[in-house]
Amino acid sequence: MTDDRNDVFVDYLRRLASTDDRAALAALRQGFANPLRALPFVARFLPAAGGRRSEDTLLLLGGLFALHPSAGTSSLASALRRLAENSDSIELRFRALLDCDGEDLPNHLRHAVALAASHELSIDFENLHRAIRGWDHESRFVQRKWARDFWSAVPKPDADGSGDTSTADDREMAK
Repeated sequence: MTDDRNDVFVDYLRRLASTDDRAALAALRQGFANPLRALPFVARFLPAAGGRRSEDTLLLLGGLFALHPSAGTSSLASALRRLAENSDSIELRFRALLDCDGEDLPNHLRHAVALAASHELSIDFENLHRAIRGWDHESRFVQRKWARDFWSAVPKPDADGSGDTSTADDREMAK
């Protein structure tokens, strides 16, 4: 699946949130337990020859967005880093997330996104989509990038107070 198609799916998710389509967002959340509930909202974005992995990726991303329908520019790791300043357990959870394999990733991400949502920290869902797709790559480039995001110094909020923590590496991962 191309990045253009990813952006279209995330844009669609944002439209669901902006129009307050509660039924669609609820169905996407229910997709964690019953993928058939969320499939009507995901299927049109699947490539013809995408296979099960593409389907699982979009179902996961849709469910995560529905848990926390906000748009941001921070990677999930950067958002968690901001929370870790006040909690030692966040770092432990983050380490477990980095160490998990693709099979356990949905559970770890669901908890991490819910945690970000509970503290009203928005995340970059295009970045999260690319991370999910690259999670099982043998080089572990996603985990290394997230580790750098998490353990690097936390930047000061922008002049507008948004706390945008995107980096040049985030923009490189977007390519």
